[in-house]
Amino acid sequence: MISSRWARTVAKLGIASVLALSLGACGGGGFSLPSLSSSSPAAPEPGLAPDVPATIRSDEIVGKWGLASYQNPADRARTEKQALAQCKQPYVIGAGTAGGVVMHLADQATPQELRLKGSQGGKNYIGPAGPAGGEQDREVVSFDGRVLITRFVDKDAATRYGNMVYVRCGARA
Repeated sequence: MISSRWARTVAKLGIASVLALSLGACGGGGFSLPSLSSSSPAAPEPGLAPDVPATIRSDEIVGKWGLASYQNPADRARTEKQALAQCKQPYVIGAGTAGGVVMHLADQATPQELRLKGSQGGKNYIGPAGPAGGEQDREVVSFDGRVLITRFVDKDAATRYGNMVYVRCGARA
């Protein structure tokens, strides 16, 4: 038979072990108190890069666009002409209520507000909130104000949709 004193000692050691493991996991290997001095700004958390603004503004791509796509880079010029011909039934990129643009994600029937995001490498992306280059994002391959070319980051979507060519319909609004 186990004495109650022995059981309490084992229980206390078990609780202390669990608390020590929990504190070790929270502290990432060490525990430090925040600095009370205001001389240095707070550094971003390790592993999280700060948001980089896109070099393209949302209002630059809002409007009506002819849309086509290509797989082979040699087909780009021909595809731009095909996209321009689609201006009879344009793809509309709307302005979002939170400063983004309203577009479709891959395989989604309903458009939603997406953000323009920059990356540390200088690339621009269009996608839902989250880090630039996420699986639902599309990379802006090129943009000159009249022609926008994007490619989905997701390999499967990129294979199915190819390089999406948007050619502005009419004069820029």
